[in-house]
Amino acid sequence: MAKAKKVELSVEEKAAIKQKRWAQIKRDKWMYLLLLPGFLYFIVFKIVPMWGILISFKDYGATSKFFGAAFTQDWVGIGNFKSFFLDSSFLQLLRNTLIISGMNIVFFFPLPIILALLLNEMKVQWYKKVIQTLVYVPHFVSMVVIASITFMLVKMPSSSAQSGGALFEIVKNLTGKEMNALGGGFAIYWVLLIQNIWKETGWGTIIFLAALAGVDVEQYEAAIVDGANRFQQLIYITLPAILGTIVTMFILRMGSVLDTGFEQIILMQNTLNREKSETFDTYVYQYGRVEGNYGYSTAVGLFKSVISIICIQTANRLAKKAGQDGLF
Repeated sequence: MAKAKKVELSVEEKAAIKQKRWAQIKRDKWMYLLLLPGFLYFIVFKIVPMWGILISFKDYGATSKFFGAAFTQDWVGIGNFKSFFLDSSFLQLLRNTLIISGMNIVFFFPLPIILALLLNEMKVQWYKKVIQTLVYVPHFVSMVVIASITFMLVKMPSSSAQSGGALFEIVKNLTGKEMNALGGGFAIYWVLLIQNIWKETGWGTIIFLAALAGVDVEQYEAAIVDGANRFQQLIYITLPAILGTIVTMFILRMGSVLDTGFEQIILMQNTLNREKSETFDTYVYQYGRVEGNYGYSTAVGLFKSVISIICIQTANRLAKKAGQDGLF
């Protein structure tokens, strides 16, 4: 197919287009004024701090100067990245982060969708609202409280004269084995997953319930006339109607594949499970905030950001190839 020839505009036409554009801006000046606070927010708190990326290429400490004549004195290039990739803990951090994030994607991500579909099938409105409220409430509970509750439920007894947590005693009485959920095994992964499921599943249904509210009711009525049962309506009408929302949320989730929740992990971490629970988030905190090695920790954070960009771009392209609109 022959390529369309590019039409060159005359000077008068370009001036007319520019004048029309300024006329539109002048006409909608109050709408643009409403955008100004949000625009300034992203400039001040998102764009300007990106200059801090330069720290990852320096041997930067708490007493170092960011600007001035001393800016290039501590320049190490990609030295921080080399140290990170050659560190013996790199593969361990990557493994732990991918396991925790992968379990959240496989087990946690579908649950808000399933719960939203179940809530959508409820016909008694007052009962539906009560259930919605109950499943939303855990989102507002502090992670500190959740960590404390978890510890009280699964803790092991410190001596033979004391009893352990409620779940510890139940498992011990049923199986005869002592469950060390906060120890050094894979159990810590399941503890973190169950905490996420309990806390965020109900809150995650909000977007999917909003998408379900936009499904055309006439499609269900036509399906009923054609003899479709509830399950067939779900498969052929409901799910295709919210598939775009599911894909968008999945793409966004892939963008944070290396984010495992710093607060949750740092609260549940101890000397026994540190080998399994240490992730990039806690690693950055240890080297940046505790030890003051800001250049090295910034390099680790930049690595996370680059991987996140790659993941979100890949997921978006795969979604478009599958026939979906994608995120951008």
